[in-house]
Amino acid sequence: MRRARCAIFVSLVALLGSLAASTLAQQKAPDHRRSGFQMMQPALQEMQRDDGSNPGMLWAREGERLWREKTGPDQRACADCHGDATVAMRGVAARYPAFDEAGRTPIDLAGRIMQCRADRQGGPKLTRESRALLSLSSYVALQSRGLPLAPPDDERLKAARAEGERLFNARMGQLNLSCAGCHDGYAGAKLGGSVIPEAHPTGYPLYRLEWQDVGSLQRRLRNCMIGVRADPFAYGSDEFIALEAYLAQRAGGMTLETPAVRP
Repeated sequence: MRRARCAIFVSLVALLGSLAASTLAQQKAPDHRRSGFQMMQPALQEMQRDDGSNPGMLWAREGERLWREKTGPDQRACADCHGDATVAMRGVAARYPAFDEAGRTPIDLAGRIMQCRADRQGGPKLTRESRALLSLSSYVALQSRGLPLAPPDDERLKAARAEGERLFNARMGQLNLSCAGCHDGYAGAKLGGSVIPEAHPTGYPLYRLEWQDVGSLQRRLRNCMIGVRADPFAYGSDEFIALEAYLAQRAGGMTLETPAVRP
């Protein structure tokens, strides 16, 4: 009997130990990632927080008007299909880039808006970095502000993310530098008086003081490529979509800030 009791006791101890180890394993390690917001001066942080001071909100409000504006031969608005954006678009921006069933390829949020405009509304074509597209993108993304980035768990995005990771780590241009070389190796340091961020796309489209304008993540990526004296990829290219897909996965779980403000 004693041996049986000892065996049961040992088994219980082992089971409890296993459960404790499993619980510890499931606990998340501290997240040391920082968005560009956390690296800014308090005055700029306050500008982003205050919708009355955040210049990016001008684009978002223009996007709200465009959301309701009828266009195309059938005079249809975004709202005619989707309804109230504050409900229908909640969480949508946090899940892009996604896989497009029609095109059988990854697509970013701006690309989806362009696609809807052309195929569903038949309205005038929107172009990358146009004020109308940035405004609509800002308004749609605003509905997900405060939510965590949630890249789709979709195997069909695996190849694009892998290509984006390769591009992020690839040296390019006359200066022979990679994205990772700066944003992983020197994040938090200063370059030309500006803090080097960790390259997490938590706020796009965003307002940059340098631009005095709202711009997309692809515009920022082009700026970096030009900075290292490389030929930039074309807006909407497979390369930029791949980079967006990788960066979104890399920032998964971080809070969406659109429209963010940056120096």
